[in-house]
Amino acid sequence: MTTVSPDSSVASIAARLERLPNSLWHLKVRTLIGVVTFFEAFDQLLVASALPLLIKEWQLTTGQITLAITSGSVGMLLGALAAGWAADRIGRVRVVILAVALTAVSSLAIAFAPGFAVFALLRFVQGFGIGAEVPVAATYVNEIAKAKNRGRFVLLYELVFPAGLTAATVVAAWVVPNWGWRAMFLLGAIPALLAVYLQRRIPESPRWLATKGRLEEADRVLSGIEAEVARSKPLPEPEPVTQTSAAERKAGLRDLFAGIYLRRTIVVSLLWFFGYFVNYGITAWLPTLYTKVFKLDLQTALNYNLFTSLAGLIGCLVVALVIDRVGRRLCLAMGLGGAAVALFTVAVLGATSGTQVAVFASLTAMFVFATNVTLYLYTPELYPTRSRALGCAAGGAWNRVGVIVGPIVVGAIVGSGGSPSTIFTVLGVMALTGAVVALFAVETRGRTLEQLNP
Repeated sequence: MTTVSPDSSVASIAARLERLPNSLWHLKVRTLIGVVTFFEAFDQLLVASALPLLIKEWQLTTGQITLAITSGSVGMLLGALAAGWAADRIGRVRVVILAVALTAVSSLAIAFAPGFAVFALLRFVQGFGIGAEVPVAATYVNEIAKAKNRGRFVLLYELVFPAGLTAATVVAAWVVPNWGWRAMFLLGAIPALLAVYLQRRIPESPRWLATKGRLEEADRVLSGIEAEVARSKPLPEPEPVTQTSAAERKAGLRDLFAGIYLRRTIVVSLLWFFGYFVNYGITAWLPTLYTKVFKLDLQTALNYNLFTSLAGLIGCLVVALVIDRVGRRLCLAMGLGGAAVALFTVAVLGATSGTQVAVFASLTAMFVFATNVTLYLYTPELYPTRSRALGCAAGGAWNRVGVIVGPIVVGAIVGSGGSPSTIFTVLGVMALTGAVVALFAVETRGRTLEQLNP
């Protein structure tokens, strides 16, 4: 019979995690979770590359185009909320596995969709799975990271998301013109194989287990992690535990709005909304703008879209390398501020050609992708373990509101005959507003999750 170590407590479990040096075990877990998140991102952006062909095949109206973009986003919103609630109750890893399986199966079904109505419905289901996986995976990676250099550790994992978006555009630039849009969704079903593998390779978060009162299990899981880490690196003694955690309260939505968390929730929710309003307001419509407004051929449109995704990936890499030096607040403010400058510039210049738009859209993506990937690090740092997944999910929900509203607003401008300059002016205003909000963010650099959330 397994017994709990004499000093096991929520505080001591956290102290033992904090003393672990970054090791091959951390790399393995981050990679396995990262591969899954990569394919979730891949699946998320498939609709943008498929749209030019869908419009021709099913003779879609502007309203149907907007629905094709937003149906998945509505699913992501609901998936994020449901998963946040579930992950704080049944565990991080279990929810990630279920979400990945749902995403993969629905992607396979989309590949055989007979018409637009079925396509939109299945995109909603697929979005539910993507929305469920992403914030819970971010929560898990934050909980296994130590305070020192946590920003780099988490953001190097989070790079897989923009990498997945970039991969979707790279693959689409070749697959869609040659094999059609359905082939892309067949590729999106690959994560079904990963779900089974994850179940055997990824342990549950010891922080979450301890917070749920499952100290024996937390001790056993953490002892296994310590043994694996010790094979490659010596383990220092844990820091003395100077305080014990109070009895854990039941997690609930009120946690996000009580005491110190009210300001945090308001600020981070607004940042999620503005960041993703700008992100998807521009990226979801880019291939269609290139083909409909600037009359570019499909291959050129997809190539320009790829250039924008690569620029976004570069922005994410840069922020991962500097965030532990300059802090979260400055990165968030500069990211949205830089996006605003790029958007206002192209608006003033008149957005007169597809090439001009591609250049400034890419600059925008470089800044706004960096902002949004930072939010996946920042949000889990703001809440206690008992409600951390719910806090991430609430942020993810505002993310989805931005993802839904941004393309709808851009679609309304396109549908009413508005100019590209109008689109970029509106997006610039939203980015600038977000930059101002970021100035009120709480700085979290260099502090443990327990210090940040007493």
